[in-house]
Amino acid sequence: MKQFFRGATIVWVVLRFGLDELVLTSFQKPWLRLLARIVSVGRDLRAPRGQRLREALERLGPIFVKFGQVLSTRRDLMPPDIADELALLQDRVPPFDSAVAVATIERAFKRPIGEVFEHFEREPVASASIAQVHFARLRDRNGQRHEVAVKVLRPGMLPVIEKDLSLMRMMAGWVESLSADGKRLKPCEVVAEFDNYLHDELDLVREAANAAQLRRNMEGLSLVEVPIIHWDFCHAEVMVMERMNGVPISQVERLREAGVDIPKLARDGVTIFFTQVFRDGFFHADMHPGNIQVSLDPATFGRYISLDFGIVGTLTEFDKEYLAQNFTAFFRRDYKRVAELHIESGWVPPETRVNELEAAVRTVCEPYFDRPLKEISLGMVLLRLFQTSRRFNVEIQPQLVLLQKTLLNIEGLGRQLDPDLDLWSTAKPFLEKWMLDQLGPQRLRRELRDQLPHYAKILPALPRLLHDHLQRHSAPQQQRELQELLREQRHTNRLLQRLLYGGLGFVLGLIVMQIIVRVRVF
Repeated sequence: MKQFFRGATIVWVVLRFGLDELVLTSFQKPWLRLLARIVSVGRDLRAPRGQRLREALERLGPIFVKFGQVLSTRRDLMPPDIADELALLQDRVPPFDSAVAVATIERAFKRPIGEVFEHFEREPVASASIAQVHFARLRDRNGQRHEVAVKVLRPGMLPVIEKDLSLMRMMAGWVESLSADGKRLKPCEVVAEFDNYLHDELDLVREAANAAQLRRNMEGLSLVEVPIIHWDFCHAEVMVMERMNGVPISQVERLREAGVDIPKLARDGVTIFFTQVFRDGFFHADMHPGNIQVSLDPATFGRYISLDFGIVGTLTEFDKEYLAQNFTAFFRRDYKRVAELHIESGWVPPETRVNELEAAVRTVCEPYFDRPLKEISLGMVLLRLFQTSRRFNVEIQPQLVLLQKTLLNIEGLGRQLDPDLDLWSTAKPFLEKWMLDQLGPQRLRRELRDQLPHYAKILPALPRLLHDHLQRHSAPQQQRELQELLREQRHTNRLLQRLLYGGLGFVLGLIVMQIIVRVRVF
């Protein structure tokens, strides 16, 4: 019943804001446009279409707001008026009452807000689908003052998210059972991954831990700043971190006037992304412009400032190596190797013919090389690859859904900063160096160095472990052969003993005879 009522609510919001009319008017067929006029009768749809779409997504809740945030970065796929409105979802979702935020902070720390902060700004500086942020001044135990940002979880989020996720699970089950592509697309697994990420985002202590990890990973790169976390003031509903001062990355003209090298900024964004993905296997997976600023401070001028760490992606060593080899093969236009990797990884059936998959991938990708980013839509490339994958029964990998989403965000960000950015040539040297580090002598030395203490520990016990393993796992035939060998060995030992005793007797007999002969002579 909850799913039914939630579904009814979604339908009501669609009709209330005229999204059905918005879809119908996008078609060129005259009869569909006529139908759009008919269904709009009696409804006030004078507001601009982008505003209606934004307000509908806000009304539907955080999952739909997240969807709008992703769409806002794809100006190549969306009309400008809609993209501009959806950009407001990045950090301008209507805030909740500051009195509720204060009550949440006091409940979390079990003391009045005046005892926690020397100063607290009631007006939020940013408000998003999951939480909102207030600036404050923190006095720590040593009496030092710190300018901080206080992130407070939006109240009542869990029930809303659970309703939407329940509806998504039901729809995913329908797709998996009724669609011919259901098993290949793995919709239930994808929804389960999305479920994990959203629930992780509702725990601000987990977000603080993500921020601390990213800060350690990025310390030596000198391209991005991550705020310091004040751990004494972190709670599941409240997170206190260093206040970062920067210019939103979407304000390109302001950054250009301040002297920031915009093309370099675009290249640095690609470097940061590939470093986090392939070197660390731990990447910021919510990189829309509302979460990224640029520092104008002289000490860190031109560096990225990364914010909002509720959603991060992780990759295993297998995923990293497989993806890196795929990217490298793509950049080298080695489509045969791409096809072989898909088969080796088990993403396509083993009976797939390499030459057919190679030809299909070449047909999709070859037209897009040697073009600047402004002439390429990575979204369209992925769409065509997706269409091609149906023919070869390629299985969707749920653990890589976040990576695909983040890659689209990076492309949208690069398009805003520098339309002439060549994503391929920027990433290729990094990936080739990474592959050399992973597969060359340095990797062997690292593995030996890391595993040496382990080997030193087990080496003395290796003979005993081998003996125990053979005793436990020998096959019956091997056991019989071993018993037979043991019997033969015992028989041989007895024979040797008899020969030895006989030989000794013979030698002793000779000695005795010699003694007797000498006695008779004398």
